[in-house]
Parts: sequence; structure tokens; C-alpha cells
Amino acid sequence: MNILIINGPNLNILGKREPDIYGHQSFEDFFKELRNKFPTHKIDYYQTNHEGSIIDKLQEADNQYDAVILNPAAYTHTSIAIADCIKAIDIPVVEIHISDITKREAYRQHSFISEVAVYTIMGKGLNGYALAIEWLLKNRANL
Repeated sequence: MNILIINGPNLNILGKREPDIYGHQSFEDFFKELRNKFPTHKIDYYQTNHEGSIIDKLQEADNQYDAVILNPAAYTHTSIAIADCIKAIDIPVVEIHISDITKREAYRQHSFISEVAVYTIMGKGLNGYALAIEWLLKNRANL
């Protein structure tokens, strides 16, 4: 399977950003482990702090990948534009959150993305990305 992981704002500083919530490992280090765990699949990674760049990448992914794993970070709670884009593309998008947003601040508890994603994983730490890949592999015939 050909999968693109898209991470949104401030996820480029994992390991430094609120380690009590997000852990001490950088995503780049974790990504190496993730690729090693799924060696027969192509897994690419893109990170941006800009909403429009997430939309551009989702649109590009529609012709290049079988699925997207998206952690929209703070845009989860604000971006109808990203949700609209997910509705417009033909590949499945799994929403991922390192923390459990339902147990965070009130303004973080609503997700515009959950309404359009094929599946949502939250609160599993970085392992949630591996769980998302496993879910995609298990369910790909039905997507």
C-alpha cells in the first residue's frame, strides 16, 4: 500500500513541544521506526504549519497514494476547508491525534475532520500512526 502521512502545525517540534502530552520523541525518529515496521509498504511523510499546504498536499495525494493518514493538529478544530477537501478527494483519509482530544480543553474537543474521515484514532501516542496503517491494511478492500 502507498500511504502518505500529513502532519499539521507544530508537529515538527515533537519531542520539545509539551512532552507531558506528546512525548519526548521527534516525529522524524519515530518515522524511521514506522517505515521499518511496515517494510513492504511505501510510506511518505509531509509536515507543514500552513493550512493551504495541507489542502494542496491532500489534492496531490489523490492521484499518487492509496490513502492518507492526517494529523491536522490545531486545524482539526477550525478548518472547514480541510474537511471540504477530504470530501472532494477519492482516497480514504484516516484522522490521527497523538492525544485524546475529547479529554483536552473544551475548544479542542470538536473535530471537523472526524465528520469526513473514514476512521479516527486518538490518544494512542505516536503508536496511533501504526494503528492507522494497520487499520488501512485490514480494511483496504472495503475503502
